[in-house]
Amino acid sequence: MSSSSSRVYFPELFLNQMRELLPDAAEFDKFMAISQQPLRRSLRVNTLKISVAHFLALVEPYQWALTPIPWCEEGFWISRDDADAIPLGSTAEHLSGLFYIQEASSMLPVTALFDGCPDPERVMDVAAAPGSKTTQIAAKMGNKGAILANEYSASRVKVLHANLSRCGVSNTAMTHFDGRVFGPALPETFDAILLDAPCSGEGVIRKDADALRNWTPESMAEIAATQHDLIESAFHALRPGGTLIYSTCTLNRSENQQVVAWLMAAYPGAVDIEPLHSLFPGAEHACTEEGFLHVFPQIFDSEGFFVARLRKVQSVPPLPLPGYKVGKLPFTPVRPREEQEIANAAGKSGLAWNSKTHGLWQRDKELWLFPRAIEPLLGKVRFSRIGLKLAETFPKGFRWQHEAVIALAKPEAANRLELTLAEAEEWYRGRDIYPERDLPADEVIVTCQQHPIGLAKKVNSRIKNNYPRDLVRDGKLFSS
Repeated sequence: MSSSSSRVYFPELFLNQMRELLPDAAEFDKFMAISQQPLRRSLRVNTLKISVAHFLALVEPYQWALTPIPWCEEGFWISRDDADAIPLGSTAEHLSGLFYIQEASSMLPVTALFDGCPDPERVMDVAAAPGSKTTQIAAKMGNKGAILANEYSASRVKVLHANLSRCGVSNTAMTHFDGRVFGPALPETFDAILLDAPCSGEGVIRKDADALRNWTPESMAEIAATQHDLIESAFHALRPGGTLIYSTCTLNRSENQQVVAWLMAAYPGAVDIEPLHSLFPGAEHACTEEGFLHVFPQIFDSEGFFVARLRKVQSVPPLPLPGYKVGKLPFTPVRPREEQEIANAAGKSGLAWNSKTHGLWQRDKELWLFPRAIEPLLGKVRFSRIGLKLAETFPKGFRWQHEAVIALAKPEAANRLELTLAEAEEWYRGRDIYPERDLPADEVIVTCQQHPIGLAKKVNSRIKNNYPRDLVRDGKLFSS
């Protein structure tokens, strides 16, 4: 059905399903009405870079209307009078990683995870791209411990890395696998696991009016079968006592409640449901009898979402080992004495890290910082990228890498050069900068609004731009 009065495509069988899920006619009418309204924009402050209070003070001159999101203390709905002037993703604050554009209800799973497991050392995000939840987890962990961020879709791995880098995340190790491999390959390894499962996407129709074009009961059944495999794999990779969050952005029971019921039937006595009715004020309005959050769009004026929090209460027999070769790790740990020399050289360039949480590894002439909590997993699974690429070594010293500068630059660094907004715009456009003032050093950390946006060398009277070419922006930017 796509009536002339509706901007959203609704298959008739989908409407029948929704009438069953919402037997109260008034609730069904509310669902239909709100599904045809545009989604409210929302953002999450990146506390790896800035506190919520400092962020609010920074953006106060823009007169953005920011409404707190009840289930995420860093999250806000945003309404802007200047929305036509500059896209939110082209603001200075977004480019420097101070916030992440994230749908409000997608902030729920991570809140539920940390409410159930406040201080995890090792977390897995099974379907991580584009990175909204991975960056939210990293901020909650303060870049300590480690996150295994997996993405099955090759085309989305690059986007995931770009978002982790922009937000200054240093405690992730990325993999590119079908999520079914983790249960057999890494049994009982993680303190907490987020499985934000691939789904039929019934909850995203406010963002995508054609989201249901390919929706059929048959496709839904196929997706549910995949979800069974993924939740079983995740459950095996979870240590006894650990927390598993299962979430989707869909509304039907077969991809939500019934997936959890399937897991509980497969592993009787090993799975407990932890009710979420008191997760935040008002959560009870979306809570099912079992204790799941089943968020219909009309409840909080958001996308549709489902969240279950499960506890693994006992060990289970392992799955058969996967039949793949991990290959030899091409990295070797840096010796302690050299590690100290490298840390000293980095310090002179304004970079610092905690050697208790991160260790130095070498591959040919590359230096990498690995989160120490991931080291026990090396050799058990093949990683596509671990931690941060810190530097390339040369006979004369080190070439520090952009992603390391974004994550590790010291706020009080003596070689910091604060750019004007006009200069920062030139930086993001890939152009050299002519500052017409004394520079603090021959190699400077360039900052915008006191936050690092790159590292550059002085050449005569100009600053040579080395902003990564694949990040260079055109179109409207913040000071246009």
